[in-house]
Amino acid sequence: MSTDWIIETRPWDDPAGAELRRRQRAELDARYGSDDHEPGPPPSAADVDLFLVAVGDDGTAVACGALRRLDAGAAEIKRMYVVPEWRGSGVATGVLRALESAAAQRGWHTVRLETGTEQPDAQRFYRREGYREIPLFGNYAGSSLSLCFERELV
Repeated sequence: MSTDWIIETRPWDDPAGAELRRRQRAELDARYGSDDHEPGPPPSAADVDLFLVAVGDDGTAVACGALRRLDAGAAEIKRMYVVPEWRGSGVATGVLRALESAAAQRGWHTVRLETGTEQPDAQRFYRREGYREIPLFGNYAGSSLSLCFERELV
């Protein structure tokens, strides 16, 4: 495994991105023991403002993440995923920072996200990257499987 990657903007229906999202879904289905673990509508080409894919120097897609606009000043991070063999390489932080930069460029000063109660690794990652836990928002309100986080961009 290399530690070199580039981050590219891709369309939502990009085959490599779709495969990363399929792998994420399979991993989460296994963690939660079912496929019913996402409150609210899943992201789609119609509502995702930006989709990024990190590609290793051999051309393999290794991570992804998306932004979905919430309101005039805020966006939500969706579908952050890193293939297991690339975890710990720094690519997750790279994708996260690229999403935050894109949000700031669009005038969104707040970035929010939802992660699950069965994803302690994700919870640790977001806390380490400066996100603070907030009350459940939007479609996540009332969910027993969700934890929500937020970061103000400066």
